[in-house]
Amino acid sequence: MLRSAWVLPAFLSLAAAQAPPVQFRNAAESAGLKFVLENAASPEKRMIETMAGGLAAFDYNNDGRTDIFFTNGAAYPSNRKADPKYFNRMFRNDGNLKFTDVTAETGLAGEGYGMGASAADYDNDGFVDLFVANVGNSRLYRNLGNGKFKDVTQESGIVDNEWAVAAAWFDYDNDGKLDLWVTHYAKWPPATDRFCGDSQKNIRVYCHPKYFQGLPNRLFHNLGNGKFEDVTKSAGLLVSPGRGMGVAVGDYDADGRMDVFVTNDNEPNSLFHNLGNGKFEEVALIAGVAMMDSGKPVASMGADFRDYDNDGWPDIVVVDLYNETFPLFRNTGKGGFRDATYASGLARLSSKFSGWGPGLADFNLDGWKDLFVSSAHVNDIVEQFEHTEYRQPNRILLNEKGIFRDVSSTAGSDFQVARAHRGLAFADFNQDGLLDAVVSSLNDPAELWINSTITDGEWLIVQLEGVRSNRDGIGARLQWGNQYNVMTTAMGYSSSAHFGVHFGAPKGQAPAALEILWPSGKRQAVATPKAGQVIKVKEEQ
Repeated sequence: MLRSAWVLPAFLSLAAAQAPPVQFRNAAESAGLKFVLENAASPEKRMIETMAGGLAAFDYNNDGRTDIFFTNGAAYPSNRKADPKYFNRMFRNDGNLKFTDVTAETGLAGEGYGMGASAADYDNDGFVDLFVANVGNSRLYRNLGNGKFKDVTQESGIVDNEWAVAAAWFDYDNDGKLDLWVTHYAKWPPATDRFCGDSQKNIRVYCHPKYFQGLPNRLFHNLGNGKFEDVTKSAGLLVSPGRGMGVAVGDYDADGRMDVFVTNDNEPNSLFHNLGNGKFEEVALIAGVAMMDSGKPVASMGADFRDYDNDGWPDIVVVDLYNETFPLFRNTGKGGFRDATYASGLARLSSKFSGWGPGLADFNLDGWKDLFVSSAHVNDIVEQFEHTEYRQPNRILLNEKGIFRDVSSTAGSDFQVARAHRGLAFADFNQDGLLDAVVSSLNDPAELWINSTITDGEWLIVQLEGVRSNRDGIGARLQWGNQYNVMTTAMGYSSSAHFGVHFGAPKGQAPAALEILWPSGKRQAVATPKAGQVIKVKEEQ
């Protein structure tokens, strides 16, 4: 197995010190990040209104600072961006925590009802491109490298007119070119305009997901020269439809090929094992990630696919709704997973709130990936029938050697604000080595969570440049001491983060070596990287 060569000497292992308390402050308003997610709520209670909100964090102009893109809704009933308030929005990071709206000059106002965003350099030209998942008529934007984007949807061959929710870039055949996976929710509009609620009292509510017919995921193979081929059928994906909500990629069995995990709404989740011959096999049930040990599907939202317990194997965390608990599937290293929801403490901590976007990252530089969750329920009708709130504060769960502790109440006064949170992405927006977060909210201002944790921990951000591998190095596995991470831009709920790979370590315990396993199979060691910096690593020939 490829993982066998990943074990470094024991003296490089990290011991978690006393974890510094995590602190955040919302700098959106002062930074000029002024965006309100408009979902165009209607009396018809359309399901799409509850599910908007994906976003992307990436450096579109190669100035070394991470910029922010927000998807947005569209006017009812046309589903067109008939008013500027419905435009997708692009904000340029000018440094010193100041952002400028550059939507017009970049050409990213978009069209249609937006759901998700996925950023990556699909044409290997050194500029990050953008795919926007829409309720029909999804769009691909090529970064021209001059501060502008061009809509190349039709000429690229990426034609997707279904209700797309999320997408992920990854190189499924390891040919050095990024392919695109698109996750769909259901047929839209539905065949019948079902009335849900109390017709006698004329009280209409959003319908339960069971009334919506799920769809297969779709896979587009990158042929090069800006062209893609729809290989959904030949890849074996038509036989596994679902009400897809989130997508995350990772090599769970260490065979050198990226696999795909998809959350399904009130249905068993899907895990697509990459067989290496252009085909995928859906193995969620036998791998142990279709459902928790209870055997009951939950309202799965977003997911993250990373190693939370520092054992070298990527795990999967999922968020869902009130009274369901957030599933955590621990990778056993034997081709399967075990339900660690209770053992990790997540069951007790998460049962009383709801989540949309989860993300695992080390916010206090203690060497363990913490869990940030963009939190809210689906709609306000729950306040009448359940003992929970629709709008909820975000959550931060501290990872203490594989056991989580909720520290949300002490994360700062700003952090206690309740909203209908949706999309989530991480990056170091103010370039201080601490990971920050950006969160969207239905009909409320977006939030820019600047990490103000006081810590003497050390950090390292690794930015990759593939040569034989795709230029972004998506799919590369990195080891720093006993910590493992993967280069991926898919995260949270319908969102994307393209800034590099982040590591943290307690003071004086920064490992002396970094090892990278590229998608090409090339193994590369970087000797004694100095902590406290962003390092750029180019793949050796």
